[in-house]
Amino acid sequence: MSEKLKNKVAVIAGGSNGIGLATAKLFAAQGAKVAISGRNPQTLNNAVAEIGHDVIGVQGDVASLSDIEKLYQTVADKFGKIDVLIVNAAVYVLAPLASFTEEQFDKVSDINFKGTFFSVQKALSYLNDGASVVLTSSVVAEKGVPDHAAYAASKAAVRSLARSFSAELLDRKIRVNVLTPGPIDTTIFETVTSSKEEAEAAKAGMGEFTPVKRVGTTAEIAAANLYLASDDSAFMVGGEILLDGGIRSL
Repeated sequence: MSEKLKNKVAVIAGGSNGIGLATAKLFAAQGAKVAISGRNPQTLNNAVAEIGHDVIGVQGDVASLSDIEKLYQTVADKFGKIDVLIVNAAVYVLAPLASFTEEQFDKVSDINFKGTFFSVQKALSYLNDGASVVLTSSVVAEKGVPDHAAYAASKAAVRSLARSFSAELLDRKIRVNVLTPGPIDTTIFETVTSSKEEAEAAKAGMGEFTPVKRVGTTAEIAAANLYLASDDSAFMVGGEILLDGGIRSL
């Protein structure tokens, strides 16, 4: 296998499961030194063991600025400056508009929007010039979907941040791009259902909703993250890769 990230330092906020973990494993296989963060210590430790080499795990919540700073300082002490930053941490909270609570809204906003904003801001002094930053949005950011108002708005904000951040960081040649997935086969379905059977049914239903009649895989999204992280995408700034099985276009 080619090593597109050989000797690079990559940080994945929200890297302990799902898309983040698949990305961390691929980056490590491509020669990167990888740091992942996550809120659950056991899940984080399991992920570190699964990745297996040149990896550290730092427990923390992107909604906490002190946790974000702890992540970057730990990386600096262990690996040095950062070449790739993937901001993948998010929560998926669904409820009808009429019953959506302030607590739910604050959770979505604090992690998906505030967490993304400050994950980039606090990284600035730790990033090498020419670094690649990838923010994770969602196909629902540009669609009207019942029960998704707060989540979709937070992901639309992420898309906007990539444009503004890129404009501000041009002098350092730091590229900020967005990866926009559709429904992906992760444990996210279990967070919005009450049983494994319901989760599998929800996944199947979401697959039928896509023109290609399936959900995406974490490996497919990880491959796109690798493209955005590497020099292969050197001409891409403030842009977006859409991997949604055709939902937005067809």
